[in-house]
Amino acid sequence: MKILIANDDGIWADGIRALTTALAAHHEVYVCAPDRERSATGHSMSLHKPLMVTPGKTSDICDKTKAAFMTSGTPADCVKISTGALFKDVKFDLMVSGINHGPNLGVDVLYSGTVSAAMEAMLYGIPSIAFSLYSYTSKEFSEAASWAKDFIEKNEIHKHIEPRSFLNINIPPGPRANYKGIEITRLGNRAYSENYEERQDPRGNKYFWLAGAPIEGLETEGTDGWALMNGRVSITPVLFDMTHYKKIDELKKSLK
Repeated sequence: MKILIANDDGIWADGIRALTTALAAHHEVYVCAPDRERSATGHSMSLHKPLMVTPGKTSDICDKTKAAFMTSGTPADCVKISTGALFKDVKFDLMVSGINHGPNLGVDVLYSGTVSAAMEAMLYGIPSIAFSLYSYTSKEFSEAASWAKDFIEKNEIHKHIEPRSFLNINIPPGPRANYKGIEITRLGNRAYSENYEERQDPRGNKYFWLAGAPIEGLETEGTDGWALMNGRVSITPVLFDMTHYKKIDELKKSLK
């Protein structure tokens, strides 16, 4: 297969290197990723400034990679410029994003650069998957990358992802032997206890720093968070279409 890989943690992140190494063993892999961390950039794009692109040494990422570039832009930028310029003559069978350092559950999909890269590929008609590791502390991605590779190859998953949709997959940390199976899930009730810490710079200017942590105990059986808390790989099919269809007729009548 011809596979495009991007992420939001940056081209030097351990997650993208592990994923690239695993997939490049048997597939034609192309990489385009941000030159620095771009977490929580959502689906933003570089419209008002130049998008700088620098060739990367494939040996720095994976010797078997066909080509690698890093950009000054966002994950969505990486996919757009890959399909529109850098690799415009390549017909990709699959796009994978990640492996993100930390989970992307529930409402996270609205903010995540990892998820947005997969969504951007979906908009170009490329079957796509966002992979995330359910840990902010573990730096071991090889087990998750091995699982992702086997999942893609064994199931020929690119043939089963419907147009205008993509898969959001979260993988437990630790050895694959400890995974307790997979769960096909819905997006859960991820929420955060957020607050802004007020600070002052050396010149006396006020600034704020967003802080907070996930609120535990909100997940119910069948959600992505519930699956991860029970040691399972969470696989959530996500649709692009956010139309509230049940409300259409009601609004038509009430707004006459």
